[in-house]
Amino acid sequence: MAKPAPIKPAALLKLPAFGCRRLKDNFLLTNDWGFHDFLSPEEFSSFTKGAIPVDSRLWLRLRQKGFIRDHLEFEDLARSWKEKHSFLWEAPSLHILVLTLRCNQACSYCQSASVKTDPRRYDMTWRTARAAIDMAFCSPSPDLSIEFQGGEPLLNWPVLKRAVEYGLAKNRGAGKNLRFALVSNFSLLDREKADFLVARRASLCTSLDGPGPIHDLNRACPSNGSHGLSVGWIKELTRLYKQRRKPGEPACRPSALATITARTLPHAQDVVDEYARLGLRSIFLRPLSPFGRARRVWREIGYEPAQFLSFYSQALDRILEHNRRGKRLSEKTAEILLSKILGQDNGRYMDMRSPCGAAIGQLAYNHDGDVYTCDEGRMLACAGDKIFRLGNVFSDSYRNLVCATGAKACAWSSNLECHPLCLRCAYRPYCGTCPVYNYQTQGSIWGVMPSNGRCAIYKGVFDILFERIQRPGDLEIFKNWLADRRW
Repeated sequence: MAKPAPIKPAALLKLPAFGCRRLKDNFLLTNDWGFHDFLSPEEFSSFTKGAIPVDSRLWLRLRQKGFIRDHLEFEDLARSWKEKHSFLWEAPSLHILVLTLRCNQACSYCQSASVKTDPRRYDMTWRTARAAIDMAFCSPSPDLSIEFQGGEPLLNWPVLKRAVEYGLAKNRGAGKNLRFALVSNFSLLDREKADFLVARRASLCTSLDGPGPIHDLNRACPSNGSHGLSVGWIKELTRLYKQRRKPGEPACRPSALATITARTLPHAQDVVDEYARLGLRSIFLRPLSPFGRARRVWREIGYEPAQFLSFYSQALDRILEHNRRGKRLSEKTAEILLSKILGQDNGRYMDMRSPCGAAIGQLAYNHDGDVYTCDEGRMLACAGDKIFRLGNVFSDSYRNLVCATGAKACAWSSNLECHPLCLRCAYRPYCGTCPVYNYQTQGSIWGVMPSNGRCAIYKGVFDILFERIQRPGDLEIFKNWLADRRW
């Protein structure tokens, strides 16, 4: 009787570096190429002992995904890695103009250091807005997104309108892929403003924290309920976008995001159901950030990472339930992370890149012309700390801004390969860190990951997503989200 062929130990195949994490029933493997696989405890034991038979089904699967170093299709893997990290060879494409610090609402978690609506000295002048747009067009990026924020940017409508018209005129010669975006509470919209923005296919985003009682509790409006105003304009803008859509153009619709406070935590299903009721296609469940007013009242509206993760898990399950019933509703954080996990990432989401998008992917222009690494860095400056200030549109060149010490420090400190604990984390290929959050909460742009709240939240979200990826029905829903994804 012939002897069975000897098993060639995997250890002799020189396994490359990999990340691993124990989930509920198995082990997750990841590698620098962005591939992942799930191994049973028995398979994982064989893998780590170097006892996987050559040409077995498991060996072939791991070889195809780049887990067997002696059999790497290096050119293909390197090409894939380069495509996923193409932002490293690009330049700032997102330019945030803070048109005013004034606001007509009093949100409990306001991060923008908004002020009352009376003082005009907090508005961006047309001269400053024009200089900021000129600076944005200095970026060699072929894509250019100009986003208007506040305060409430519609309080400075004349400058907003003129900035859009100026940007369009300037782009006739530049030929960039130019897009405009507005982040607003919609309370000051009227038909003239809406027609102007929709006709130019501006992306319009507002806050919707859930049903009326939850939303109005978080986002107080001195005159009347802010929920009704937001919902009314979501419906009207949806109609206007559909009415003005030309044949062959991709669908465009208003979007909304929900900032989760302690008051929201018991109402995960109610928040999701409100978005489904309004026909919105996505919901962005954002954890509370300790900036601005939110930091001062954290004891009232803040929470621990585990509390948010419990809320997120319930909300995601409710979203998946709506999808199983035939309603297309996605969660934006899940979309962003799944695009990385399932190999369709394009690196546009600045907060989950390594290095992050601060200064190399985005610039934020304050109402006074000061330029910051990102909008979070600008928020910190409004509280008196200008550590993330790069310069000013009137005194500095584009080159000086993107080569400033603050820009280099953010790039260096947000490179996860420079963080010993991140380097060993299974989620490193898909994750990113925020120097501003680290500095605000832990006193260092590097961050101390074992006690970092943001790290704990995202690690938990990754756990939730990888657990659900293993469910065939949920995986198909996730793939459908990515198939018709629009940035």
